[in-house]
Amino acid sequence: MGASKKKFTPDETDLKILSILMKDAKKTYAEIGKDLFISAGTVHVRIKKMMEYNVILNAQLQINHAKLGFDITAFLGVYLEKSRMYEKVAEELAEVDEIVEVHYTTGVYGMFVKVICRDTEHLRDIISYKVQQIEGIQRTETFISLHNTLLRPLDVHPE
Repeated sequence: MGASKKKFTPDETDLKILSILMKDAKKTYAEIGKDLFISAGTVHVRIKKMMEYNVILNAQLQINHAKLGFDITAFLGVYLEKSRMYEKVAEELAEVDEIVEVHYTTGVYGMFVKVICRDTEHLRDIISYKVQQIEGIQRTETFISLHNTLLRPLDVHPE
């Protein structure tokens, strides 16, 4: 049985390491070790173990999309023809570069999708010529974000 299938139970130190990394993923092992009064080697081993158990999936760069000409963030509520079509539809949605998140949801929509695009014309093209052409999608509802007030990771070790 691989490490990713076994249960991982983080201890206090693991949670502190995660908390530090979620605030600043650029911190070095030495800096984290100094903050926690442990060696850089210990930090390295613990991070490696959390990666093996799929607790840490990756580290991503957060950018300001508007500075690159992508001024619209929108959410699409997707009505599926049948719930069992989710996997197939999700695979096809993943092929649309402007779609950055796909969620299988409860409630009115079968899926909720986050889209980042240049402008409303670009959004219309994505919806009309890409999303709504996918077999299994019955219809969509669009919500344009006017402003994002909060974007943060969940702190797994609140102090």
